[in-house]
Amino acid sequence: MNSVAGQYTRVLSGMRPTGRLHLGHYHGVLKNWLDLQHEYECFFFVADWHALTTHYDDPTIIPNSVWDMVIDWLAAGINPSEATMFIQSRVPEHAELHLLLSMMTPLGWLERVPSYKDQQEKLKERDLATYGFLGYPLLQSADILIYKAGQVPVGEDQVAHVELTREVARRFNHMYGREPDFEEKAQQAMKKMGKKTSKLYKQYRKTYQEQGDTEALDAARALLESQQNITVNDRERLFGYIEGGGKVILPEPQSLLTKASKMPGLDGQKMSKSYENTISLRDDPAKVEKALKTMPTDPARVRRTDPGDPAKCPVWQFHQVYSDQSTMDWVTEGCKSAGIGCIECKQPIIDKVLAELKPIQDRAREYEEQPDLVRSVINEGCEKAREIARETMSDVRHAMSLDY
Repeated sequence: MNSVAGQYTRVLSGMRPTGRLHLGHYHGVLKNWLDLQHEYECFFFVADWHALTTHYDDPTIIPNSVWDMVIDWLAAGINPSEATMFIQSRVPEHAELHLLLSMMTPLGWLERVPSYKDQQEKLKERDLATYGFLGYPLLQSADILIYKAGQVPVGEDQVAHVELTREVARRFNHMYGREPDFEEKAQQAMKKMGKKTSKLYKQYRKTYQEQGDTEALDAARALLESQQNITVNDRERLFGYIEGGGKVILPEPQSLLTKASKMPGLDGQKMSKSYENTISLRDDPAKVEKALKTMPTDPARVRRTDPGDPAKCPVWQFHQVYSDQSTMDWVTEGCKSAGIGCIECKQPIIDKVLAELKPIQDRAREYEEQPDLVRSVINEGCEKAREIARETMSDVRHAMSLDY
């Protein structure tokens, strides 16, 4: 596998701008981002071009949705000093790389992406027989590869997209990674490391190539990663030289599997705006309390004295997210024996949700009152992202003989 070890400290993840976010987004994506920003170099982006692949007929809703979503990111705790936040369309290199990758990506690779036909089936009311919709998985690949990101947090249903990205990177490196004087440059790069380190690198390379010893491969990568006296280009050449290939131009990313969100909607289905069963992060506390108090419960509990079954009640799914074991034991016993009513059962959830949302809503109000600050955060993020994207495109253009 062609890969650059140092890239695995960089994470790339994005969200389509859907406006204000809800508890499903918070528990399914944002809480994971909050942890990742402390462990990795994180790039989080607003995927506004991806929104156009399904909503190209009414783009006017996108701008407000972008800023609403960014405010929720910041309110949830995404820290601009620890993570780079930017808007996809503000970094046009994404589009350029997408175009160049489309020249060498087989059509069949895109048609076999599982979500392609699934989304067409789910969104029958929309005309998705477009080039943009077919090509959106490749745009996702460009989003990842333009930053040479090594880790992409995804759920199990999105692993196929990362696998496509790996195949695209592998094909690109195979087609364009061989420089005319690659071996000579690799030899020169080895000399820069010093005799002792160079000799050790050669031993690891020989052991891997002759015996297929993956431990030797990992050791060689770690050795290269520790070198301070060689350039990034030299390091990438030497990574490729280990395996007998060419310079690694677009490293292959890895899927960083995330836990599936257990946050249900108010009706027990997945929380989604399309189901109208959401609690938004910025909903007024009175609205949140009313929504939770009027949630449907076990249909068997027609009267207060009727026993119920928590497993058949949407409220129980909220307890599994918010309640400790003692509270869940109290709910189970009280529901089955009719010892507690449904309003009593819901009260601990109401208290926990309101407590969770309060600091988010306090911060959101601060950002709502400072739109220039929000735009400044995004402007700085776009500049940083574009600087890296330009470096990648310089490598790509050179590899494809487009640097006139």
